[in-house]
Amino acid sequence: MEDHDTGAGASAVGVSGATQTQSAGPHPARFSRHAGAHQRHADPRHAGQRQAGASQADQHGDQPKGKTRKRRKRKRGRKVFVRDENGAVPHAAPAASAASQPRSAPSPVASRPAAPQRPPQQELPVFAALDLGTNNCRLLVAVPGRHGQFRVIDAFSRIVRLGEGLTASGRLGQAAMDRAVEALKICGEKLRNRKIRKARLIATEACRSAANGVEFLDRVEREAGLKLEIIDRQTEARLAVSGCGSLVERDTQGVVLFDIGGGSSEIALIDLTGRRSPRLANHIVSWTSLPVGVVSLAERFGGRTVTRETFAAMVEDVAARLKAFDGRDRLAHVLASPNFHLLGTSGTVTTLAGVHLDLDRYDRRRVDGLWMNRDSVDRMIERLIGWDFQQRCANPCIGADRADLVLAGCAILEAIRGVWPSERLRVADRGLREGILSELMADDGVWRNDGRRA
Repeated sequence: MEDHDTGAGASAVGVSGATQTQSAGPHPARFSRHAGAHQRHADPRHAGQRQAGASQADQHGDQPKGKTRKRRKRKRGRKVFVRDENGAVPHAAPAASAASQPRSAPSPVASRPAAPQRPPQQELPVFAALDLGTNNCRLLVAVPGRHGQFRVIDAFSRIVRLGEGLTASGRLGQAAMDRAVEALKICGEKLRNRKIRKARLIATEACRSAANGVEFLDRVEREAGLKLEIIDRQTEARLAVSGCGSLVERDTQGVVLFDIGGGSSEIALIDLTGRRSPRLANHIVSWTSLPVGVVSLAERFGGRTVTRETFAAMVEDVAARLKAFDGRDRLAHVLASPNFHLLGTSGTVTTLAGVHLDLDRYDRRRVDGLWMNRDSVDRMIERLIGWDFQQRCANPCIGADRADLVLAGCAILEAIRGVWPSERLRVADRGLREGILSELMADDGVWRNDGRRA
């Protein structure tokens, strides 16, 4: 599967859009800031002088008779006035007593118990997902966020073209394996530098179909220190669905989710007309995995120079494979509904979205979750067919790495649209890794207790 990974700065998934890069270590402790109460405290000697003066004034008859007289009394650093029952001021013994005390007044902050400090936030568990595909090697490291979401704290993506030449030879080439191992060494270092709670490292179609796929993974374990598992096509389809759950809205009745990869294309039919489960994968009613992707199709038909006749031949090749899919009619009852749509998770659809938005630089935040209508998709495919190889290379959302693959991806998309026509296509810049992370976190119970994480 192709990828437009923007690294750790990409939004989180399920994070929604949103995920910002943060350290995986424990959060620094937060301390309550106690601002001092800057109250003025009268010197006890001065208080004694004031009260003594009041007593002398009483002796000289300076205060009118019959009126309640006042004295000043210190109480916890504040001045208060008190009266006796007869309106007379008691003897100034308290003042004299105060005058006999030490000069330093007690601090008002020290006189009350200090507010307890907040303990450091609990360290969030770290999860990791690695996907070695036919075209890309991709890693995501994340911590759980609010219920059903996570925050990406590290990421890596590199086009390695592991499946280069696989269609013709049936084996992984030496140069392709070397590129993949070098990328996996970087992933291994990233994982060893963190305290990982759980991780799942998968390999897909290239290793699945190559005669030397298992042998290559033994080399990966020796040289990169990573033990990858080859997953079957059904698991791959389920993980792709799990990674896109947050992009399916509540009123949706049916979805055809497709993941156009480098060596295979997974398609899942999702029926949401009944009671909805928290896991979108529970609603898969039918699925298929076509043994064709952008790399294998481009190698068979050519990717650099693609005429309209060549493009039509590629579409027909994929359409013939879809005709053999027995469960393709399982969503016939919702195809005409406005609440049915296609959901694409692959470099093909994200490239179309970037070209559609006329971006100067690919921006995952603007692409992930974007809606495109039927006419917009038609225009973008027609536009790409009209470009030669150099024009495709020059587009910032395609580039040289994908210029010979993008039209093969468009041909697969056209075949899918022919079987399941829809007025709307939603674009997902997410997929297997996000599905792995969602399942790892759910199975670990990180959202179980209170439904949220900081």
